Amino acid sequence: MTSMTENLLDVSARIFVGVDTHKDTHHVALIDHLGRDLDDREFASTAAGVTELIAWITAAGAVERVGVEGTGSYGSTLATALHNADVEVVDVDRPDRRSRRAQGKSDPVDARSAARAALTGKATTTPKAHDGNVEAIRFLHNARHSCVKSRAEAITQLKSMIVNAPDSIRTELRDLTDAVLLATCRGFAPATHRVLTLDEAVQNALRTIAIRIDSLTTEERDLAKHIEALVAEHAPQLLARFGIGVDTAAQLLITVGDNPDRITTEAAFAHLCGVAPIQASSGRTHRHRLNRGGDRQANRALYIIALVRLRSDERTKRYRDRRLAEGKTPREIMRCLKRAIAREVFGLLAHPQHG
Repeated sequence: MTSMTENLLDVSARIFVGVDTHKDTHHVALIDHLGRDLDDREFASTAAGVTELIAWITAAGAVERVGVEGTGSYGSTLATALHNADVEVVDVDRPDRRSRRAQGKSDPVDARSAARAALTGKATTTPKAHDGNVEAIRFLHNARHSCVKSRAEAITQLKSMIVNAPDSIRTELRDLTDAVLLATCRGFAPATHRVLTLDEAVQNALRTIAIRIDSLTTEERDLAKHIEALVAEHAPQLLARFGIGVDTAAQLLITVGDNPDRITTEAAFAHLCGVAPIQASSGRTHRHRLNRGGDRQANRALYIIALVRLRSDERTKRYRDRRLAEGKTPREIMRCLKRAIAREVFGLLAHPQHG
């Protein structure tokens, strides 16, 4: 039979780890099952440093759980390596301001705080994996978003410059459609090395911006094609549903990540997307309010799907009319629709179909 002393020794060998991640270094702290500090050490954030880090914590005892701060940024590579080493990893939020005022701020303090969050169960979120199709979609999606934003800014700048351009140029350009305007601006003669007149300088500036807009448009379309191909391969069941397009499907996939099993219930997914109703009752009033937390981009994707269905889906229109007759406000109806769509989408994301 195993003695009580041996059991106590086994329990005391269980350790919890916290990691405060940075661009160049990771600071690691070890605590025991009672929350007592054992050791802390700093490692390089390189591949060799991560390997050394994992070897150090596994040699210290039986690693129960590792709390990593910043699993979506500086800690993503470490989280993936720990997962591949069969170590349980949880995502830890950085300490709030109240804690920092009371305890101070340093890498060892933050690492110990992450370890205690892993010990107490305050941190329970399994981090997203960053090693599959969804991660590829995320990179392309972010690049495309940057192109769209830059293109919109360039178009605004072009039209603003035309408003303030000399009268001869403004008269020529102000009534043109966008496509003709861009073609006309691209057709202006390129500048020479001599000193430019005002009209030549304005035309050269407009030509440069028009060429930039064309370049950004080409980049955006190329990225969109790659995103569409990946989404169609990874989750065709999403695109098959009415109202879900490539952009909204891509965003919902990014929110869930390459390991959808980390989200165990559709209620958890609804909270993640910020569409779970929040109690707002008081006294004789019993009601719910909109949830303003969660992933706002995922919330936006669900909102767009709901809008499309309200405009074009007869079943959704009938639902809206019925709830209006019951006294629901349009905002409450939208909240209910987003919650229902989240329930539908979770069932599709929880069982991805690869092409």
